[in-house]
Amino acid sequence: MSKATIAFIGGGNMARSLVGGLIADGVSAASLRVADVNAEPLERLHSQYGVTTFTDNNAAVQGAQVVLLAVKPQSARTAALELGATLERQRPLIISIVAGLRSADLARWLGYDAAIVRSMPNTPAMVQSGATALHANLVVNTTQRAQAESILRSVGLTLWLDNEDQMDAVTALSGSGPAYFFLIMELMQRAGTRLGLPPETARLLTLQTAFGAAKMALESPEDAATLRQRVTSPGGTTEQALKLFEARGLEQLFSDALAAAARRSQELADQLGRS
Repeated sequence: MSKATIAFIGGGNMARSLVGGLIADGVSAASLRVADVNAEPLERLHSQYGVTTFTDNNAAVQGAQVVLLAVKPQSARTAALELGATLERQRPLIISIVAGLRSADLARWLGYDAAIVRSMPNTPAMVQSGATALHANLVVNTTQRAQAESILRSVGLTLWLDNEDQMDAVTALSGSGPAYFFLIMELMQRAGTRLGLPPETARLLTLQTAFGAAKMALESPEDAATLRQRVTSPGGTTEQALKLFEARGLEQLFSDALAAAARRSQELADQLGRS
């Protein structure tokens, strides 16, 4: 990517993941700045990556071409109001990874027609295996879109959305999705121990099976349904388990669960926008 100066507002786990991903991609630490009100994450980031750190948000964004907003949702309005005048003079690209913060609400708090890319990364970004959806408002130009994609791609897959309203579905699917897989792994481990396996054996077999299945799905041209059918022998053990999942309504349960998560995402965005 270009040698743009990138200022992170917030130095938490996701910001640290992005800093690490960018440096691994060859971005110079000298072009990265991080601001946070807490000294501990700043010390860790400076020690690990050599980036410049600030406790003053406005000082951090001076001269930056990209500002990445990575604060907690409840702190976003305060940060935006504080930075609005400075950012209006500079007109950088603003990338928000604040959960549930709509672009229009962020622009309203900033007080000007800002170029904003809203993104929804998930926690596997912390191990450079994330899935991130992005949406650009109408102010964002082609160069800025490429910048945003390059930054978020440093921690995994990136996909663009034409409609920002789809972010609620993204939140339900990939944003919350790691927890669903963790739950399935937890339940598989527990079931394995009930069948007589030692707990550590059940854990390792479950984790490797999950990893292997995901790797097969990523590397195969076939869809998940086809892959499932290929490992399901008629009259075999896999078919017996899958029939029970179907009989107990697993598909409908997943559909209802993701719909509930999407509704909650929309409710939280409404609440945040009114704050």
